[in-house]
Amino acid sequence: MQALAANNHQTEELPVLEVHQPNPFIEANTIATTVEELESKNIIPVFSKCNSTAISHVEFIETVQSVAQNYFTGTTILAPQIRVSHPIKGRVPSARNKPVSELEEHEKTLYYERMAFTIEIPEISREILGSKLSLVIGGVKSYHLDNLFNKKGSAENFKVFIGFQNKICTNLCVWTDGFKDEIKITNLQALGSTIHELISGYNAKENLLQMSEFANSYITEHQFAQLIGKSKLYNYLPSTDKKLLPNFQFLDCHINSIAQDYYSDQSFCRSSDGTINLWNLYNLFTGANRNSYIDKYLTRGVNASQFVSSLHNALRSNEKFWFIE
Repeated sequence: MQALAANNHQTEELPVLEVHQPNPFIEANTIATTVEELESKNIIPVFSKCNSTAISHVEFIETVQSVAQNYFTGTTILAPQIRVSHPIKGRVPSARNKPVSELEEHEKTLYYERMAFTIEIPEISREILGSKLSLVIGGVKSYHLDNLFNKKGSAENFKVFIGFQNKICTNLCVWTDGFKDEIKITNLQALGSTIHELISGYNAKENLLQMSEFANSYITEHQFAQLIGKSKLYNYLPSTDKKLLPNFQFLDCHINSIAQDYYSDQSFCRSSDGTINLWNLYNLFTGANRNSYIDKYLTRGVNASQFVSSLHNALRSNEKFWFIE
């Protein structure tokens, strides 16, 4: 695997390549789009006190792309895969009294409140139990987290990550050291610096080692059944009891998906004796996470890594773990 570090020598920057991805990395209520569509068809929200533009989705994507290209010089950077949700529709003032059926296209306005994207670096990869993992960088932008009633110079919120994507299923593997949950900045330069800091501090080797170790731990069918049942009970526990347990952010809809895929997922289902290794279990969690809304997607993905790691550590040290007792 190519080392996760910037090259010391200067090489010619390779072009950004367009790539077709049949399976989206997130589903839920999202739709696919492109940089070109965002740039040509979407308006940019403004701060209402001064009518100055906020940082656009396109500027965010291009900033991450630029940092990645400068950091991984001489490495192919694929075109971003973009998903958007929560459309905010409007119309120009001159058309405010027109019936909907009479609106012209140039009189309609649109932007998406929430956006998530990934940028793949395919030459940095590893295989775990037949699953190819490629390095990806990306982020999430949700305008509902910003105070757009303020003026330019107010903090804007971003989420950025670097991790690996399982190419069998497009599930994202995001860990704590590869994720910044609350980036509050006022300009693109500060955003670029934060992204560079995240990439520089990310330990890909350790991340891959942890996931590889999942393949050597197993739970039985009975323990899996306990995990599903206790997961459903978790959200109804008193807060004092929850504090004593590993954090668990998955909802009933996710748990139902994990239970179904335990039997039916062709790549990560149970073995013939009902056991399942933690690598497959982890992928059942990250697969279920694809049905999270954009604003919860990355934090829930990190939680999947933390939860399965806690389970792995308990099994390895022969300690009690409430979810499988």
